[in-house]
Amino acid sequence: MLLQVEGLSIRFGGVAALSDVSFEIEEGHITGLIGPNGAGKTTCFNCITRLYQPTAGSITFEGDDLLQVAAHRVARKGIARTFQNLELFRSMTVLENVLVGIGARPGATHHNQVREARELVEYVGLGDAATRHVRSLPFGARKMVELARALAAKPKLLLLDEPAAGFGHEELGRLGATISRVNHDFGTTILMVEHQMQLVMSVCDRIIVLSSGRKLAEGDPASISQNKDVIEAYLGTM
Repeated sequence: MLLQVEGLSIRFGGVAALSDVSFEIEEGHITGLIGPNGAGKTTCFNCITRLYQPTAGSITFEGDDLLQVAAHRVARKGIARTFQNLELFRSMTVLENVLVGIGARPGATHHNQVREARELVEYVGLGDAATRHVRSLPFGARKMVELARALAAKPKLLLLDEPAAGFGHEELGRLGATISRVNHDFGTTILMVEHQMQLVMSVCDRIIVLSSGRKLAEGDPASISQNKDVIEAYLGTM
């Protein structure tokens, strides 16, 4: 297994954001992490990327204890992420934002960095916007910039936090195709937090369901869509 989370718990004051959550992420798969608002999904991402220190539990990545890795070294371990709220440099161009992602990876010359950045911008469909400032782009295009920047680090594990937020239904198909292409073309393992069930069910190999900070269910899309507990806690409220 690429990533193993065991007994993960974290409290903020008297509130248990995660309680004894365990799951495994298989290399090469796309896994969905779903659940109601406040279920602990982004908190889980923040623990994996070392923004939060868990109260209890362990996180193992490629057999190494991730909780012993400083937050600024997580990208070099092979983990990249996007954010629920866009974290881009709005005054910089599309190309410059992607170059920031490559800068997190040692060993590339400047010439190669620029070439790689241009290729990634083209890959996500923004070749014509490479020299435009991010602030001038529509929201959906900005999400693609963030995806390209995350890919620039050549991650083994890519964490996508609500990639479809702000997208219309007509755009979900293109986004799903892009996520599947990333998984196939780069061999990137993906863990995705998402509320758009159409997207989750169409691209994920496996789905983990959180509710009130606990793991409620885990299985393939077909079994999750028919799980009575999941329907009652989440799917039936959508």
